[in-house]
Amino acid sequence: MARIAVLINRGGGAAAADPDVGNTVADAFRAAGLDADVELVDGGECEVRGKAIAERGDDLLVVGGGDGTISAAASALAGTTTSLGILPLGTLNHFARDLGIPPKLEEAVALIAKRPERRVDVAEMNDRLFINNSSIGLYPLMVVDRDAQQRRLGRSKKLAMIVASVRTLARFHHQRLTLAVNDEKEMIDTPLLFVGNNDYRVDIGAAGQRESIEDGRLSVLVMRKKTRRGFIAATIRALLNRARDDDMVRIDGVTRLRVSSRRSMLPVSLDGEVVRATPPLDYKLRHQALRVIAP
Repeated sequence: MARIAVLINRGGGAAAADPDVGNTVADAFRAAGLDADVELVDGGECEVRGKAIAERGDDLLVVGGGDGTISAAASALAGTTTSLGILPLGTLNHFARDLGIPPKLEEAVALIAKRPERRVDVAEMNDRLFINNSSIGLYPLMVVDRDAQQRRLGRSKKLAMIVASVRTLARFHHQRLTLAVNDEKEMIDTPLLFVGNNDYRVDIGAAGQRESIEDGRLSVLVMRKKTRRGFIAATIRALLNRARDDDMVRIDGVTRLRVSSRRSMLPVSLDGEVVRATPPLDYKLRHQALRVIAP
């Protein structure tokens, strides 16, 4: 068997906490009877290296890191014949969790050794790929504030997000957006538009989780509350599992979505990373475009 290319994001989650992470991962592959070329890379290099590995014809690329790292690798591999193996070495690992990939390194490597393959969906916003979700409105503003605090003040991610949430709510505003769902237009005012790669659960028992990533649907949720008080009340009701039908409205059957705005630029989150995009924003699903090693 050919040696397996393994890329590890040196700055991501568990990897950053282990100064010897390269050897730790290599040992796990040897214990599973696999030969691996382990390479530590910065997060921004993952997509470039992934494209090069796919172009040389490798049938498998293993990537270790969080959702941002996995998303970058998926951008390189979607539509190719190279499968993606995942080592959940990030902080949250939502994509790996929803695929049923074991969180422990040794178990994830053992799964890769067995090579069960699935084809799953990926989503795009103006040709930028994402594997989990995208949002417009309050959440991207919170992320921008959080990241600025971490850079300037050295605050932890959790503390910075708490401060950012309070400050963002203090300057609460809604946005007027025009949605074209499968070519049918609707104008809305909303503080938050959420677009997911397949259906996300919003019930308290499994909020933020997906039962499938290959059903060929976009999950579109619209927060219709326009006041600060209304938004906070809706959030509290969601936490208590007492959400009202008009708190977060789900739009069903979406395969294509166009978001238009009078603003010349919109902050948009993609898998937790914020970009500034020029409207209109075109969302679409690429059905079963990514090969992954998953149960």
